[in-house]
Amino acid sequence: MCDYSIKAERTRDAAVDDRLVVHDFGTGTKGFASQSGDPSVAVCVRPGTEIAFDEPVKMIENMFMFDHTEKEFPKTAVFAQINKDVERMHHDCLQFPDGQQVLLTSLTVGQTARVLQLPAAPKTEEEARVQERVAYVG
Repeated sequence: MCDYSIKAERTRDAAVDDRLVVHDFGTGTKGFASQSGDPSVAVCVRPGTEIAFDEPVKMIENMFMFDHTEKEFPKTAVFAQINKDVERMHHDCLQFPDGQQVLLTSLTVGQTARVLQLPAAPKTEEEARVQERVAYVG
Protein backbone atom coordinates (compact mmCIF):
# COMPACT_ATOMS: atom_id res chain seq x y z
CA MET A 1 0.00 0.00 0.00
CA CYS A 2 1.24 3.49 -0.78
CA ASP A 3 0.84 6.39 1.66
CA TYR A 4 -2.66 6.51 3.16
CA SER A 5 -3.74 9.60 1.23
CA ILE A 6 -3.58 7.82 -2.14
CA LYS A 7 -5.27 4.64 -0.95
CA ALA A 8 -8.09 5.10 -3.45
CA GLU A 9 -5.68 5.13 -6.43
CA ARG A 10 -4.73 2.08 -8.42
CA THR A 11 -1.24 0.93 -7.45
CA ARG A 12 1.56 -1.34 -8.51
CA ASP A 13 4.89 -2.27 -6.94
CA ALA A 14 8.13 -0.70 -8.12
CA ALA A 15 10.67 -2.80 -10.03
CA VAL A 16 14.38 -2.36 -10.75
CA ASP A 17 14.97 0.12 -13.60
CA ASP A 18 11.48 1.62 -13.33
CA ARG A 19 11.43 5.22 -14.50
CA LEU A 20 9.40 7.24 -11.99
CA VAL A 21 8.03 10.76 -11.85
CA VAL A 22 6.86 12.71 -8.80
CA HIS A 23 3.13 13.12 -9.41
CA ASP A 24 0.35 15.05 -7.67
CA PHE A 25 -2.54 12.61 -7.30
CA GLY A 26 -4.99 15.39 -6.41
CA THR A 27 -5.65 13.91 -2.98
CA GLY A 28 -3.54 16.27 -0.94
CA THR A 29 -0.38 14.27 -1.50
CA LYS A 30 2.26 13.46 -4.05
CA GLY A 31 3.85 10.15 -4.85
CA PHE A 32 5.52 8.22 -7.62
CA ALA A 33 3.91 7.32 -10.94
CA SER A 34 5.50 5.60 -13.93
CA GLN A 35 7.18 8.04 -16.28
CA SER A 36 5.87 6.16 -19.31
CA GLY A 37 2.73 4.52 -17.92
CA ASP A 38 -0.67 5.60 -16.71
CA PRO A 39 -0.09 8.61 -14.40
CA SER A 40 -3.14 7.70 -12.32
CA VAL A 41 -1.42 4.49 -11.15
CA ALA A 42 0.69 5.05 -8.05
CA VAL A 43 4.00 3.16 -7.99
CA CYS A 44 4.56 1.87 -4.46
CA VAL A 45 8.14 1.64 -3.28
CA ARG A 46 9.29 -0.59 -0.42
CA PRO A 47 11.47 0.81 2.35
CA GLY A 48 15.13 0.23 1.55
CA THR A 49 14.72 0.79 -2.21
CA GLU A 50 17.56 2.84 -3.72
CA ILE A 51 16.52 5.61 -6.09
CA ALA A 52 18.56 7.91 -8.35
CA PHE A 53 17.02 11.16 -9.56
CA ASP A 54 18.01 12.73 -12.87
CA GLU A 55 18.67 16.10 -11.20
CA PRO A 56 19.26 17.17 -7.59
CA VAL A 57 16.08 16.51 -5.60
CA LYS A 58 13.99 19.61 -4.98
CA MET A 59 11.44 20.20 -2.27
CA ILE A 60 9.27 23.15 -1.41
CA GLU A 61 9.50 24.55 2.10
CA ASN A 62 6.43 26.27 3.55
CA MET A 63 4.28 24.96 0.70
CA PHE A 64 1.06 26.25 2.31
CA MET A 65 2.24 29.85 2.40
CA PHE A 66 2.61 32.36 -0.39
CA ASP A 67 6.27 32.88 0.53
CA HIS A 68 8.01 29.57 -0.10
CA THR A 69 11.52 28.52 -0.97
CA GLU A 70 12.90 25.57 -2.84
CA LYS A 71 15.60 23.43 -1.26
CA GLU A 72 17.92 21.00 -3.09
CA PHE A 73 19.21 17.60 -2.00
CA PRO A 74 21.57 15.01 -3.54
CA LYS A 75 20.44 12.93 -6.54
CA THR A 76 20.47 9.59 -4.71
CA ALA A 77 18.30 8.48 -1.82
CA VAL A 78 16.86 5.45 -0.09
CA PHE A 79 13.10 5.21 0.25
CA ALA A 80 11.93 4.99 3.87
CA GLN A 81 8.87 5.51 6.02
CA ILE A 82 8.63 7.59 9.18
CA ASN A 83 6.09 7.83 12.00
CA LYS A 84 4.73 4.38 11.15
CA ASP A 85 2.83 4.24 14.43
CA VAL A 86 0.78 7.38 13.67
CA GLU A 87 -2.34 6.88 11.53
CA ARG A 88 -3.48 9.39 8.92
CA MET A 89 -0.08 10.98 8.56
CA HIS A 90 2.24 10.98 5.58
CA HIS A 91 4.87 8.28 6.01
CA ASP A 92 6.67 8.00 2.67
CA CYS A 93 10.02 9.78 2.62
CA LEU A 94 13.46 9.82 1.07
CA GLN A 95 16.56 9.44 3.21
CA PHE A 96 19.67 11.06 1.80
CA PRO A 97 23.30 10.01 2.37
CA ASP A 98 23.74 12.67 5.08
CA GLY A 99 20.79 11.25 7.04
CA GLN A 100 18.27 13.97 6.18
CA GLN A 101 14.73 12.72 5.56
CA VAL A 102 12.24 14.50 3.31
CA LEU A 103 8.59 13.56 2.94
CA LEU A 104 7.75 12.48 -0.60
CA THR A 105 4.68 14.72 -0.54
CA SER A 106 6.89 17.82 -0.18
CA LEU A 107 8.85 17.17 -3.39
CA THR A 108 8.41 19.32 -6.47
CA VAL A 109 6.13 17.69 -9.07
CA GLY A 110 7.69 16.46 -12.32
CA GLN A 111 11.04 15.28 -10.98
CA THR A 112 12.17 12.05 -12.60
CA ALA A 113 14.09 9.14 -11.13
CA ARG A 114 15.09 5.53 -11.69
CA VAL A 115 14.82 2.61 -9.28
CA LEU A 116 18.39 1.37 -8.83
CA GLN A 117 17.92 -1.48 -6.42
CA LEU A 118 15.18 -3.09 -4.38
CA PRO A 119 15.90 -4.12 -0.79
CA ALA A 120 17.24 -7.64 -0.28
CA ALA A 121 14.76 -10.22 0.95
CA PRO A 122 14.57 -10.00 4.74
CA LYS A 123 16.46 -12.67 6.68
CA THR A 124 15.10 -11.85 10.12
CA GLU A 125 11.78 -10.74 11.58
CA GLU A 126 13.32 -7.33 12.36
CA GLU A 127 14.40 -6.86 8.72
CA ALA A 128 10.91 -7.87 7.57
CA ARG A 129 9.35 -5.34 9.97
CA VAL A 130 11.59 -2.54 8.67
CA GLN A 131 10.72 -3.32 5.05
CA GLU A 132 7.00 -3.59 5.73
CA ARG A 133 5.00 -0.68 4.41
CA VAL A 134 2.48 1.07 6.60
CA ALA A 135 -0.96 -0.20 5.70
CA TYR A 136 -3.97 2.08 5.72
CA VAL A 137 -6.41 1.25 8.48
CA GLY A 138 -9.85 2.72 8.21
